Order: sequence, then C-alpha cells, then structure tokens
Amino acid sequence: MASTAGFNNEQYLEEQSRAIVERAEGIGGRLYLEFGGKITYDFHAARVLPGYDPNVKIRLLQRLKDRAEIIVCIYAGAIERRKVRADFGIPYDVDALKLIDDLREWDLLVRAVVITRFEEQPSARVFKARLQRRNIPVYTHGYTRGYPTDVDRIVSDEGYGANEFIPTERPVVIVAGPGPGSGKLATCLSQVYHEHLRGNSAGYAKFETFPIWNLPLKHPINVAYEAATIELHDVNQIDPFHLAAYGEQAINYNRDIEAFPLLARILERIGGAVSYRSPTDMGVNRAGFAIIDEDVVRAAAEQEVIRRYFRYACEYAVGLVELDDANRAELLMKGLGLDEEQRVVVGPARAAAASAEATGKGNKGVYCGAAIALPDGQIVTGKNSALMHAASAAVLNAVKHLARIPDEIPLLTPIVMESIAAMKKDILRMKSVSLDLDETLIALGISATTNPAAQLAVGHLTDLMGCEFHTTHLPTAGDEAGLRRLGLNATSDPQFATLSLVVG
Repeated sequence: MASTAGFNNEQYLEEQSRAIVERAEGIGGRLYLEFGGKITYDFHAARVLPGYDPNVKIRLLQRLKDRAEIIVCIYAGAIERRKVRADFGIPYDVDALKLIDDLREWDLLVRAVVITRFEEQPSARVFKARLQRRNIPVYTHGYTRGYPTDVDRIVSDEGYGANEFIPTERPVVIVAGPGPGSGKLATCLSQVYHEHLRGNSAGYAKFETFPIWNLPLKHPINVAYEAATIELHDVNQIDPFHLAAYGEQAINYNRDIEAFPLLARILERIGGAVSYRSPTDMGVNRAGFAIIDEDVVRAAAEQEVIRRYFRYACEYAVGLVELDDANRAELLMKGLGLDEEQRVVVGPARAAAASAEATGKGNKGVYCGAAIALPDGQIVTGKNSALMHAASAAVLNAVKHLARIPDEIPLLTPIVMESIAAMKKDILRMKSVSLDLDETLIALGISATTNPAAQLAVGHLTDLMGCEFHTTHLPTAGDEAGLRRLGLNATSDPQFATLSLVVG
C-alpha cells in the first residue's frame, strides 16, 4: 500500500558513502568491509523504512565503484541443503548466481566467489565447477582450525593461513553473501591476515543496516529486525563496550557483542593495536540519520512485526520452525502492544471466509477468504469457489476495482476456464480444478487477447506491488508464486485449506 515516505535515499547515500570512504582512508590501506543483509532487493528494509529503495545499496556501490570490488561468499552447507531464500523462493546457490548477475548489470566488479566451510560436499563441488566454467574465479575455505578459542592457531598457517588468498586491487573490498552464516567475517579476517603477511596495510569494518544503532532498543524498527531473524536467535542489546567507552547507549545484537572480545584479539594479533573500542565502532551504518518521519517508520515497522508473527505461525504449522520460534514472534508482537487484527487485511479476509461459509459456497466445505488493501485505501476481498482460490478471486476483484470494471463483467473467458479445468482433470489427473493464483494470472493474460476488460485489468496488476494481502488459509505453491510475482506483502492464518497431506 502506498504510504508517506519516512526515509530519504539521497541523504542516506551521501552519508553512507562518506562514512565508508572515511573509514577506508583512516585504515590507510585496504578495507575489507563485511556487507550484512541483502545487497539487492532488500524488501525488509523497504517495508520498515517507507521510501527506502530496495536497491539503494547497489546505488551506494555504484558511487564507490572506482574504489570498490566485491567478493561473494556462500556456505557450502547451504548449497548442500538447498537452503531457500524465503522472499524469492529460490535456493541460496541460485541467489548467489542472481546476485552476481545483478552486480554485473550495474557495472560492478565481482572479483571472486568463496565457498566457505568447504569439505568437498558433492553439490558444492558442482557449484564450483559451474562457476569456473563460466570463467568466474572460485576459492574454497575450510573450517578455521582453533576457532573460536585458540587465537594462536587461528592467526597462523594452520588457521587463516590455510585459506587461499584472494588477490584484490582496489582500496575497498566488499565481502557479501546470500543470507546469514555465509562466512563473510571469516573471509574478511583471512584476507586481512594474508595482507599483513605480504606487508600490506589492511583492516576490517562492518556494514549492516539493522539493528539501527542510534535508535532505542525497543524501537519498532529494531524489534522488527529481531522478528525477522528469530531462527538465528538474534537479540538486540545495548552495546556494553560502547557504553563503557563513551558513556552513551548504542544498539547492537548479541552475536556481535559476544564476538567482540575475540574479534578484537584476532585483529590485534594480526596487525597490532586496534582502534575499535566496541562492536558499534566497527560498523559504518548511517541509516538512522536518513529517517525523515519517525511516525511513518514506526507504524511501518509495527506492521512488519505483525507480518513476521503470521509467517512464523505458518512456518511452525508446516514444520519449518520450532514452537519456541513461533512463540517468540508472538511475544515480540505483544511486547509492542500489537495484535494480529491491527493488520488491516486480517479482519476482512476472515469476514470473507465467514460469509462464504454462511452462504454455503465454499470449495468442498472448506471456506477460505482473502483481502487486499489497495493504494487508494479500499480493501477488496475474495472467496474460494469450485472455480478458483480465494487469492485468485481477491486479485481479480482488486484489478476490477482499480480499472473501474463493473462486477458483472467477467475477466476470464469461459472457454479458457473450461479448457484449463479439463486439462487439470482429464490430462493431469489433478484432484482439484480450482485455479490457483499463478494459473489465474496466466488465464487472465490469455483472456486479454480477446477480452478488452481483461486487457484493461492486466494493465493494473502492477498497481498491486507493495499492497498488503492476507488469506485465511495457507497458500498453495501456485498461490505463493503468484503473490510473489505481483509483489504483494502476503500473510496467512496458519490453517490448512484441505485435510489432504498432498495438494494437487
């Protein structure tokens, strides 16, 4: 849903690029900058900071492109397990390839790919070969011997010295990766170690948008970060090292605070005196200084906390997370004084399901509802039927409203609907012929060739980007794919739409 901007991208770019350049100049040599979070398509940041460009970090790198090059890290175990990035529905290895493509499209130099904690895993070996055959340099790093307690071994030929050195040329080396746990920190420190062995000045710093260090501990933006990383067990804390050193509060998270004494010892062992007095000192984050409307970002972050509550409830229902994770998401939501129906599309979606049940028009006795909040403030709903899923009905009703098409005018040509239903039933032998959202979008595109109303409606599909959506039942794979393609901020109740264990 469209909203007032709470974040100024140009101000952020100016502040952030200056901070990175000043840090690099202060080191007097090569800066290895650990790049936390997503470089491209950072939709979490865009949701909690209305006005934030999801690709503003790419624009930041473009400002620095004559000074910077990029190393992409990926954890071998993530390749082996086919770990999936939730917002795109693609595995991390594919996301790494997509990241390289995106960086190249923006004319940024990708120096190499590092596969971390590599132990000759079969899928990681295939990934390595695939990159090498496309002329992308690939390096492999194993587990660091002695980590995390034996600093003497870590900073030695047996530890970081056992890793392959990646030759770099520019003063700022961005070390990035798809998702957390990709080995970015270890890669940075290994490179700094090798640089010092070669007599080169080099240092380390960290760039991570969240938590925002100069906002209060329980600010909704920082709580939203906790809610987004529950499975990592991240907890925001007041940085005790920063408080002791400077007498002022700064917010960091538990892993960085816990790791700081060890990290400082490693850096000291590598290169002598360390100027950093706290984990906050290590960061170069200036996002908090580009917030221009506190009320707008606060409200947006509160909505993100509710969205995360629904996500973890659903992931618990399908076995992806433990009950403790779902419970913590609920506690974070309630800690801000929020409840699930403060998400404006939840009540209307549930009312639509109740209406379907009252009229007895559900699909084989299962009554599902869906709701979309449109940019003009209108909330449009849809119900499931024998013909289509609730998500499909809601989207069609939404584009009808946006295109000012009367309800009685059909968007999908009957012959197209009948043909798809026959295909699903007679050829593919599927149990349900009801169209999911992905199928509905295809049917709409086909109908647009002969139906002027459908053609008009198709032109308004892009208006749904960023709109809020809720459904009363867990979406099918086809619904999820359609919601993702349309860019809807989707949530659902943790209810199954059928008793069948396999949907199809």
